[in-house]
Amino acid sequence: MTITKLDDTCALIVIDLQKGIVGLPTAHPSSEIVQRSSQLARAFRARALPVVLVNVAGRAPGRTDSGPPKFVFPDNWTVLVPELEQQPNDHLVTKNRIGAFLGTDLDAYLRQRGVTQIILTGISTSSGVEATARSAYDLGYNVVFVADAMTDLDPDMHRHSIEKVFPKLGETGKTDDLLMLLNSHKL
Repeated sequence: MTITKLDDTCALIVIDLQKGIVGLPTAHPSSEIVQRSSQLARAFRARALPVVLVNVAGRAPGRTDSGPPKFVFPDNWTVLVPELEQQPNDHLVTKNRIGAFLGTDLDAYLRQRGVTQIILTGISTSSGVEATARSAYDLGYNVVFVADAMTDLDPDMHRHSIEKVFPKLGETGKTDDLLMLLNSHKL
């Protein structure tokens, strides 16, 4: 679990840290995930690196074994948590799929800025984070997972993604590792 380097143009992508999701029971305290993601967002902004904030407003229309959602989205479901301190230069991606690439402008936004590496945080590890990472990897981005800045509703699913899936898609590290690399990153 090591982040070897940061590309010249990397972007932070924060997945689904919105009021409707951070209030759900998670394997790790969502307040810690929000705090670490916010810390990284501030560090990226300070270095004029892209910050992408993703929220989810629906789901794909296909049938699943788990059936349709068993709840109606409350009014504030999609509102990003205020701790992220959303800035005018942040790019907001509202998705209606599991991952942040399909059906959004995310790939075009990143390519216009010359981004070659994405750094992922958020909820949920085995769903939104993993789906976004799979698409990013397929699209040719270098992918970094900040393991202590993500969690899942299911601890076993979180562990499986971190230990079995993510090593096949990118590099994994912790918030402090990334901050150290950012501090030595040439602007």
